[in-house]
Amino acid sequence: MIDLSRRETALPELMDDPDCDLDALHRTYGHFVLVNRLVAGWRPLYRRRIRPLLSPAGAPTTLLDLGSGGGDVARALAAWARRDGLRLDVTGADPDDRAHAYATAQPQPPGVTFVRAASRDLVAEGRRFDLVVSNHVVHHLDAAELAGVLRDSEGLAGRLVLHNDIARGRLAYGAYWAATVAGFRGSFIHPDGLLSIRRSYRADELRRAIPAGWRVERPWPFRLVLSFTPGAQEHANA
Repeated sequence: MIDLSRRETALPELMDDPDCDLDALHRTYGHFVLVNRLVAGWRPLYRRRIRPLLSPAGAPTTLLDLGSGGGDVARALAAWARRDGLRLDVTGADPDDRAHAYATAQPQPPGVTFVRAASRDLVAEGRRFDLVVSNHVVHHLDAAELAGVLRDSEGLAGRLVLHNDIARGRLAYGAYWAATVAGFRGSFIHPDGLLSIRRSYRADELRRAIPAGWRVERPWPFRLVLSFTPGAQEHANA
């Protein structure tokens, strides 16, 4: 029986191995399109949190997708905004050469750019974006890495940060096991997804791990969203 009472922090995911099978990694990136559509909840997050900040006129709103992987979330956000007649420029950033190569090899929709960079690289370059998001990045990070990404996010974002991740739980684990055990052959979707759940936080754990000004939200079952609104702390203390 898998112990989900505590986070798994020692075991790495297969796709994080620099020597993992490249064909399996590419299939994993490809399968993420469906998996993220089904479980990550970006469509309602876009409607509720991102779309109200966009405009059909003037300069485009800029959005940074940290740890963008194969780029499916970046492309989806840009496509939804374009369909709604709103101006959004999306930059997907990932420090992994393999992820960058895969993302840039896909058909590129208007308004989407990919860069090979970590959050600290973009801070060092003096980059700024209206919005900063990530998908399933938080559970990959140790305590020091999480603190660094949150600090970088505060420096990169002008209006809103949304780090979207999994909430660890037995029901989530069982449902994911059943949904993926017979499919997604030749990729890391099944084993890495189960390990991702084991590596993920529960809401109370994540609240203890974040600095002041950040919020942990539970928009729906099995999900956590770590949010930050620049200036909100100063406004609350005024």
